[in-house]
Amino acid sequence: MKVMIVVTHLLGSGHLARALILARAFQDAGHRATVVSGGMPVPVLDRGDVPLVQLPPLRSDGVNFAQLLDDNGALVKQETLNARKALLLHQFDKIRPDVLITELYPFGRRVLRDEFTAVLMAADELADRPLICASVRDILAPPSSQQKADKTHSVLARYYDAFLVHADPQVMPLDASWPVPDALRSKLHYTGFMAPAVTAPHRQTAGKGEIIVSAGGGDVGAQIFETALRAAQSDARVWRVLIGGAQADQRIAQLRANAPANVIVEATRPDFRALLNHAAASVSMCGYNTAIDVLQAGCRSVFIPFDAGAEVEQTIRATALAKLPGIEVLRSADLTPDSLLSALRALDHSPDRAPAIDGFEGARETVRR
Repeated sequence: MKVMIVVTHLLGSGHLARALILARAFQDAGHRATVVSGGMPVPVLDRGDVPLVQLPPLRSDGVNFAQLLDDNGALVKQETLNARKALLLHQFDKIRPDVLITELYPFGRRVLRDEFTAVLMAADELADRPLICASVRDILAPPSSQQKADKTHSVLARYYDAFLVHADPQVMPLDASWPVPDALRSKLHYTGFMAPAVTAPHRQTAGKGEIIVSAGGGDVGAQIFETALRAAQSDARVWRVLIGGAQADQRIAQLRANAPANVIVEATRPDFRALLNHAAASVSMCGYNTAIDVLQAGCRSVFIPFDAGAEVEQTIRATALAKLPGIEVLRSADLTPDSLLSALRALDHSPDRAPAIDGFEGARETVRR
C-alpha cells in the first residue's frame, strides 16, 4: 500500500515530527510511505528510511499564521506558492497513493487551503480514489467563529473519509477544544497518543542530574532560555539549554556569551529523549511531542505553555497534566528566575512518577485502521 502524508509546520517542528512517526509506522508494517513537507527543514528529526519530499519551505511570522515567510525571511510571493502547489500535485501524480493523509488540515493551515484543496481535488477525481484522512493532535486551536468551524466541517464532509485524533478520549476528547457536529462523528476515530518507541537510557548517561531546558525545534522560546540562564546563577546543578530553529547558530552564540559556567548551550540533539531518562528535571513548553517525551521518560518537569497571540492549545494540555505528580506549570507572564527556581524546588519534593509505557501506540493503531 502506498501512503502520502502532506504536512507544513510553520512555527515549531511538532507537526513534521508526528508525520514522520506515522510514516515510519507504515514503513514498519510493510507499506510505502512518503512525507511531503512544506515547512523549514529540520535535520535533527529522525526520518529513518522514509522518503521526504521538500516543497519550497515556508514559516510563519511569529504567531501570525496568516503572514507567511520564505526561507530568506521575506514575505512569500505568489510564484513560490504556485511552485509549491505544482510540486505537490506532481508528487501526488507520481506516487498515486492508496491513502492520502493531511496533517492538521482542514482544522488548521487554512492559509494554505489552495494547495491542500488542489491535492484533495486531484485525489477525489481519480477513478481509483484513495482513502483520504486528516491527522490531528489531541488539542486544536478552537475556531474563532462559527463560520470558520462550518467551513472546516464542509471540507471534511466533502473530501474526507476519516479524521484521526492522536489522543485518548478519556484523557483529552477533541470536543474539549473543537466542537464536532453529530453529522461528522462517524468520521472521527481516536488512535491513542502517538509517540516513538520508548527510548533506552543514554549509553553515556548524558544528562544525568541536569536541568534540561528546551523549546522544541522552532524559533520560539527566547524568554525560557534567558530566564534559565539567570536562574542557573543560583542553582549549582548543570543546566543544558537546547536551541532549535532556523536561527539556532546565532541564538546559541548570543546565549553562550551570557551563560554562567554551569550552563551548556548547544543545538537540539537527536538523543533529547534519552537525556530525559537521566535528567533531574525538564524545563520546556508543553507541545504535544515534548509532553509525550516527558511522560514516557517519567522525568520531573516544569511546563511553560506557549501562549503568545491567541494560542491556548498548550495551556489546556499543561493544565490537564498538572494533576500528575512531578509536574509544575508556570504561565509565561509569571516566568522569572525566582518563580522557575521555586517550581524546581517543588519538584525536588514531589513523589516520583513512573515512566508511562502504555497508551502511546497511536501510530501503529492508525496503520491498523
